[in-house]
Amino acid sequence: MCHVIVTCRSMLWTLLSIVVAFAELIAFMSADWLIGKAKPSSSDDVDNRTGGTQEPYHPTLGIYGRCTRISHMQLSRRDTLCGPYAENFSEIASGFWQATAIFLAVGIMILCAVAFVSVFTMCVQSIMKKSIFNVCGLLQGIAGLFLILGLILYPAGWGCQKAISYCGPYASAYKLGDCSLGWAFYTAIGGTILTFICAVFSAQAEIATSSDKVQEEIEEGKNLICLL
Repeated sequence: MCHVIVTCRSMLWTLLSIVVAFAELIAFMSADWLIGKAKPSSSDDVDNRTGGTQEPYHPTLGIYGRCTRISHMQLSRRDTLCGPYAENFSEIASGFWQATAIFLAVGIMILCAVAFVSVFTMCVQSIMKKSIFNVCGLLQGIAGLFLILGLILYPAGWGCQKAISYCGPYASAYKLGDCSLGWAFYTAIGGTILTFICAVFSAQAEIATSSDKVQEEIEEGKNLICLL
C-alpha cells in the first residue's frame, strides 16, 4: 500500500532539487558566461525614444552560444541577436569548452533525473529495500563532481580564438582580458554549491520520513501523513 508521507524536510529537499536542476540547465543554455568588452556605438545607432546615440553595448559569449548586435541594412537601428555559434559539437570554440559541455551536460542530466524522482518520494520512499533519499543524495553528489570538473575546465578555454575576439588580445587561459564574468557562470557555481547541500540534506529528508512518529501513524492505518 502506498503511504503518502509529507514532511517539512522532505518537501524542502524536493523543492531544492528541482530549483538546482533548473538553475544549472538555464545557466548551461545561456550565452551570458562571458561579457565582452564594450563595442562603441556608431553614428547610426540612434535611440528612437530620445533621439540620442545609444550606449555602447557588450556582446556576450557562452559555451556554445553568443549574443551580439546586428545592424539593419535599411533601418537606422540595431537589434541584439542571440543564438548558437556552433552548429555541432565539434564547432565549440575550445577543446576545454567541449569537455566543459560534456561534464555539465552529464551533471545536469543526473540532476534532472533526481528532480523528477524526488516528486514521487512522497509516495515511494525505498527502492529494493534502499532509501530513495539516500540513492538520490548519492547521485546528487556525483552530479556535483561533474559540475565542478566542468567549471574548473571552463576558464582554461579563455585563450581560444573565439574568446580573444570578445575579450581582447590579453585574454588567455584563466585570464579574462577585457571581459567580465556573466550571471550564467555565477549561477552555475551557485547551483553546484546547492547540489552538494541537497546531497547532504537528503539524509535529513530520509530521517524525517522514517521517524517514529511517521511509523506510529502508519500503524494507525493512515494513508496520508503530513508532518510539518
